[in-house]
Amino acid sequence: MRKVFPMPKRSTLALAITLAPSIAFAAETSLDEQLKLSTIVVTSSRQPQLQQDTTAATQVFTRADIERLQPSTVVELLDRVPGVQMTQSGGRGSMTSLYIRGTKSSQSLVLIDGVRINGADSGSAALEALSVDQIERIEVLRGARSAIYGADAIGGVVQIFTRRGEGDGLRARVHLGYGTEQTWERSLGLSGGNADTRFNLTLSNDETNGINRTYEATGPDSDRDAYRNTAASFNLNHRFSDRFDAGVSLLDQRGESEFDLSWGGDYPYNDFQLSTASVYANLQVSDLWHSRLELGHAENRSWTRFDDHAGSDAFNTYRDSLAWLNTLQLTPAQQLLVGFDGHKERLNGNDSFAETSRWNRAAFVQHRYDHVRFSTEVGLRHDDNELYGSENTLSAALTWRLNQDNGLIVSYSEGFRAPTFVDLYYPGYDNPALQPETSKSYELQWRSRLGQSTELQASIYRTDIDNAITLDSTFTPQNIGTARINGFEARLQHELFGWQTALALELVDPVDRDTDKTLARRAKRSLSLDLDRTFGDLSVGGSWQLADSRWDDAANTREIAGYGLVNLRSRWQLNPELALKLKVDNLFDKEYATALYGVGWPSTYHPYRETGRTALLSLTWTPAL
Repeated sequence: MRKVFPMPKRSTLALAITLAPSIAFAAETSLDEQLKLSTIVVTSSRQPQLQQDTTAATQVFTRADIERLQPSTVVELLDRVPGVQMTQSGGRGSMTSLYIRGTKSSQSLVLIDGVRINGADSGSAALEALSVDQIERIEVLRGARSAIYGADAIGGVVQIFTRRGEGDGLRARVHLGYGTEQTWERSLGLSGGNADTRFNLTLSNDETNGINRTYEATGPDSDRDAYRNTAASFNLNHRFSDRFDAGVSLLDQRGESEFDLSWGGDYPYNDFQLSTASVYANLQVSDLWHSRLELGHAENRSWTRFDDHAGSDAFNTYRDSLAWLNTLQLTPAQQLLVGFDGHKERLNGNDSFAETSRWNRAAFVQHRYDHVRFSTEVGLRHDDNELYGSENTLSAALTWRLNQDNGLIVSYSEGFRAPTFVDLYYPGYDNPALQPETSKSYELQWRSRLGQSTELQASIYRTDIDNAITLDSTFTPQNIGTARINGFEARLQHELFGWQTALALELVDPVDRDTDKTLARRAKRSLSLDLDRTFGDLSVGGSWQLADSRWDDAANTREIAGYGLVNLRSRWQLNPELALKLKVDNLFDKEYATALYGVGWPSTYHPYRETGRTALLSLTWTPAL
């Protein structure tokens, strides 16, 4: 019987350290098949680990999962993770917010190939700008990881890996899809290589006429709000020897998203560009010492324009980063991670900010000890920031293996969120004296394997957030708020009569302790169910998602109704080269919303519209070369 918490052997750890492509999966190795089967996780400790050995509650979506679930957006994929909630302001391409374990968007870290993409202006990541066709894999961690990542990882970490090459010659792929709302999905890909060198190039274009995001029916607000996204990614890596490999990853996403509420006579557009670049080098210095150097660059640009008039820059942020990670195998049972991080952020916008750049330097260490019956993990990090000072964060976890199939993890973790440029220096509404938000989290996890086809993961946790940054009556940010978040989440995977099932449940109670009100836009209860089965060349599946009601405002005066959605999907492998897919989302054409908008002064509030029933038919061609 397979163990849930097997005792790590020195040979296993050495193999992972030596061969794994590390944090950005920038090199494909003989571990490729394990990576595609979700047996390896990198984000939890910034080094390869067997997923059952990680101390963080983690869910992984591989490319095979993405092909099976057929999501059109990253939002659809993340919304089925227990402990994760997504909100949008009116359908595909609209502004998106990420809530992990009851925390807000700016309190969770998002990475692409190891590069931070959280904007230095608002602190949130533009997940709505990402194309699913460019993604190889997503790892979602719930719970604070500031001890190894620093700022913004209070709620958790989401890491997105771009498409990777194969090591057995050339492979091409063509994807074409068309659906309701005049939606088009197009992508081209070419990948290949050998045992030492691998590459991938993917080009994609998505567009839709969309829906009218609001109920406003006059002027520019009465039309459909379209969304267009053009993207390109490139990955190249080479193994120079058994001990040294290096690579580069590039991603560029750009397009436009129409919106309503322009308060004028012209039709408004939001143009965006999200770009990342990363370079890495891995060196196995000795049998016991592995070293990795990473360089990264990210650009997050957005500007608003009206009709064909020239756009005006809003908040454009740029970040250059460097990381040096060293893994030391002290003994067969002890491993030490020593790392150094540094990055510099810059802001370019319309307004005259008192400061437009800042640097951050950090050092961290994490020790892991493995025994037959238990393991421990302790991490400590020190951050020094040019504008808001220094911060120390600690994490500790104890894993107790009850038997071959059951284990408990008890953990404590600290986190913090750095105030953004807007918080500190927005003209007229600034507060340079702001201190970082800080958090303390306590968690108990249970992981169990029940037979060969059933896995259960459950967590109960509490997070306390102090020095919360909130706006006062003059819209000036202040360190005045505190919050308490209690929660329970569970995920069950089971095979039932040939059907692969995945059930995810979240119960969360996010409370502002100063007012005793529920934090805005968080549903207290949510549930999702995925069912999939294969009949020879035909596979079918469906999803059911339920979300409780939520409050749209901090005062809990505007309630958003709960909802339930049903999605269906199918795939027919016509021959080894051609696959036909058909999916229907929101089968029962449910009207629902996750956010409200205000009109007039004083404002009256209405729900943003979300997409009704849609269908998409697509063809994927992978010709033999």
